Amino acid sequence: MTMTLNSEVLKVAALINKKLGSNTVVTAGDIRPPKRITSGSLTLDVVLGGGWPMNHWVEIVGEASHGKTAIALKTIAANQKTNPDFTAVWVAAESFDSQYAKMCGVDTNRVLLVETNSMEDAFDSVIEFCNSKSVDLVVIDSLPALVPSAEDEKTMEEFTVGRGAMLTNKFFRKVAAATKRDLIEEERPVLGIMINQYRMKIGVMHGDPRTTPGGLGKDYAYSIRCEVKRDEWLEIGTGESKRRVGQTIRVRTIKNKTFAPQQTAYLDFYFADGGMIDPGSYDVAKEIVSLAILNGIVERRGGWMYYGDRKWQGAPALLESLRGEVDLSNEISAAVMDTIRTNPAIMVEANEE
Repeated sequence: MTMTLNSEVLKVAALINKKLGSNTVVTAGDIRPPKRITSGSLTLDVVLGGGWPMNHWVEIVGEASHGKTAIALKTIAANQKTNPDFTAVWVAAESFDSQYAKMCGVDTNRVLLVETNSMEDAFDSVIEFCNSKSVDLVVIDSLPALVPSAEDEKTMEEFTVGRGAMLTNKFFRKVAAATKRDLIEEERPVLGIMINQYRMKIGVMHGDPRTTPGGLGKDYAYSIRCEVKRDEWLEIGTGESKRRVGQTIRVRTIKNKTFAPQQTAYLDFYFADGGMIDPGSYDVAKEIVSLAILNGIVERRGGWMYYGDRKWQGAPALLESLRGEVDLSNEISAAVMDTIRTNPAIMVEANEE
């Protein structure tokens, strides 16, 4: 049943819009769904609900050296490839490895680098960039490396308990206004990615002993929290000649306010020569095969794979075709993404192939 808003309600809405600005109060049905950008991985895009949602803050959290920075870099590279105007800001509280970024496909000439480990300077810079509505992505790498001035100015013997958490919570309250965009009109959206690491609580005997720097309040500001963990190493060779050329990264959405949460994606990421994929790349073809079979886009009958009027004997043959035929890869990828609309509760819980 459709209801029409009464005149008194519309009058109040008009007064608030006049006082606070156009489109402060709008009809919920007029709001556009959030624009999404790709993560660079088809599997992760499906788990996220179609990619990273713009005008939101997300957290990538996990243990050290498990693939957090790689996911952020691959996000930049994938969107630079499709959008020549895509502009990213990278707050390097830790060192920024330009060679590693280039290996991941990033055009470093189109990334603005803010080199500071001052928490206040980093947060102020991010707010300025978001307010400018001139950038598409802001990455803070990483929160634990940022130092509050109150701590930096004191000696090692002096304590500043909780200062970082207070500043982080203040930052998210202030940056919320900077990342807000008109609910109806088209304004350049922005995505914020915070990279964080687990720390261990002291004296915890029951429950999860892990926590993250920055206090608990920040977790409410994130629309998505992704837990990143290495699942296994990707190795080549045997015996003494065996060496690691990549890793399978497991990404679990421990929080997602824009799509079904608690889903898991598996990404094969290569960081060295010698594997089937160039270093700095995901095994995209493997992701496509897994998702296409899972969603019935590619039909598996015994050892044969069928798609339309084509067939392949075994997954390796299909993988070879996908790696060599860009049109086929794009076509099946688009079909996989369409399943989000018809089956929003899709689960990606295993490496199929």
